Amino acid sequence: MFRILFPVLLMITGTAAAQAKEALEATLYKNPQCTYCEGYADYVRGNGFDVTVKPTNDLAIISRKAGVPEQLEGCHSMFIGGYVVDGHVPVNIVRRLLSEHPPIAG
Repeated sequence: MFRILFPVLLMITGTAAAQAKEALEATLYKNPQCTYCEGYADYVRGNGFDVTVKPTNDLAIISRKAGVPEQLEGCHSMFIGGYVVDGHVPVNIVRRLLSEHPPIAG
């Protein structure tokens, strides 16, 4: 029994760990001239997230395609765990979003 159970538990644990790591990966699109967004990316990285920064001159287009209303667009758009986070949102709020998975769009 142990011979079967141990590999299954190992597979489950490995899968959960992989999913947890995947949930911490983020892509942040920002205006190339904005230095505040680099600071936010560093803040998010410092809190355990793996952030890829992609400077773009098409931030408004990217945000709208992601479903962010124009009046809610921030200085950057961070894509993480199936959500788009615009602006300098505190990490504890981002973690709560990822753990609770509310049915929101944008």
